[in-house]
Amino acid sequence: MSNDSTRHEIGLDSLKPAPGGTTRDRRLGRGTAGGQGRTCGKGHKGQKARAGYSYKPGFEGGQMPIQRRLPKRGFSNYPFRKIYQVVNLKQLDSVFTAGQEVSPETLLKAGLITSARLPVKMLGDGDVKVALKLHVHAASQSAAEKIKASGGEVELIC
Repeated sequence: MSNDSTRHEIGLDSLKPAPGGTTRDRRLGRGTAGGQGRTCGKGHKGQKARAGYSYKPGFEGGQMPIQRRLPKRGFSNYPFRKIYQVVNLKQLDSVFTAGQEVSPETLLKAGLITSARLPVKMLGDGDVKVALKLHVHAASQSAAEKIKASGGEVELIC
């Protein structure tokens, strides 16, 4: 028994910003009583007080910037690094049963990895109580030993 006058529809015309989500613009140059008169909050002279000033990262006022003064040395492997999705052994016990095959596709279905395209690396944190057949791109030595000790096997995908 709801009354039409007490029920109000929520529509685009009733939207309004969250409390504190909007603030009034500063009224610059409208006299000293406004708090932003005369210099309009820019202080006295200098580069930052001028029209057209914009901040440029690394700019040192015309002096040779430090990133150009220092020599570039050495080699970085960053562009050639391999990014692995890491799965620990302790995560497998609750998801897989004995004799089951563990591959990137089954790990993705179980929610242990986010992409089947990226390589998977098995790490040895925790213990495995069931024998599993692992098909992963890489496995740490301790993970491989624990899997084999539980009666499972590890096959590396190229």
